[in-house]
Amino acid sequence: QVQLVESGGGLVPPGGSLKLSCSASGDVTSIYSMGWARQTPGTVREPLAQITKDGTAEYSDFVKGRFTISLDKAKSTVYLQMHNLKPEDSAVYYCNAGPPFPRLAEQDYWGQGTQVTVSS
Repeated sequence: QVQLVESGGGLVPPGGSLKLSCSASGDVTSIYSMGWARQTPGTVREPLAQITKDGTAEYSDFVKGRFTISLDKAKSTVYLQMHNLKPEDSAVYYCNAGPPFPRLAEQDYWGQGTQVTVSS
């Protein structure tokens, strides 16, 4: 089992920046990739970015160029650096981790989420 804890959310003005962190614990050796997704009320959870243990990163088109994902393997921590934040970026941001896809449901780990609110 893997446990994930997100942190770093908060209230920022439009155009501002924020850096989210997600620390993994438990059976971290089973993790192949970690990533971020977000969800607003009444919507599905949408993937944002992921990074594999070898450093390969992928981004959804709508955040490409503004968000950067990085991984500190020694700390089992993944980060999401967000710049030029927009009101539509407001959401609960969730951390994800697990083995290579396709994953069994019991091997697909999620944190509890951290709230990001972009507002003036």
